[in-house]
Amino acid sequence: MLIRPNLAAIVAIAGISVIVPELALGVQLRDGTVSFVQQPRLIATTTSIQDTNAWGATYYFTIDLPQNAGEPLQTVTFNQHEGVDNIRFDLEDTRAFVGTRRNKGESITLGSVTNDKKTRTVTVVFNPPVTPGKTLTIGLRPVQNPFSSGVYLFGVKAFPVGAKTAGQFMGYGRLQFYGDLFD
Repeated sequence: MLIRPNLAAIVAIAGISVIVPELALGVQLRDGTVSFVQQPRLIATTTSIQDTNAWGATYYFTIDLPQNAGEPLQTVTFNQHEGVDNIRFDLEDTRAFVGTRRNKGESITLGSVTNDKKTRTVTVVFNPPVTPGKTLTIGLRPVQNPFSSGVYLFGVKAFPVGAKTAGQFMGYGRLQFYGDLFD
């Protein structure tokens, strides 16, 4: 395992240029795979509407990207592991921002948002990547909430910048949906 310096900054003081490496260092394995030094954490998962079959909900996934992550965050995947219905998403309405659902900060620009229906995985790519030291929230918009009540689990993985990266599992986002009395 090699520890590699991340991006370096050039500082010019009184006409003298000095290269100053950033404090955060990424990890690069012998095969070239890039990984976080300290992995991001999934700290909250909520939905704006818990009723089954409802329209207009947003599923919020809040992630802490530690200052000493060592690499910027490039991609996050959401894989539906549990739940009766296969939830479909309006990918064009996906959003991301610095902060939490209740304390929204500046918007984060998304590069692409894709869905693999076979594996039930939504992939969100940031462009530019998110720098370490931030709490960020991704809002996924379902076409509608599932028809069947119950618990729906999403496995959430984070990927650093690089051509060959190791995705690190951050945990399961748990959403509970409730139907009427006859459900």
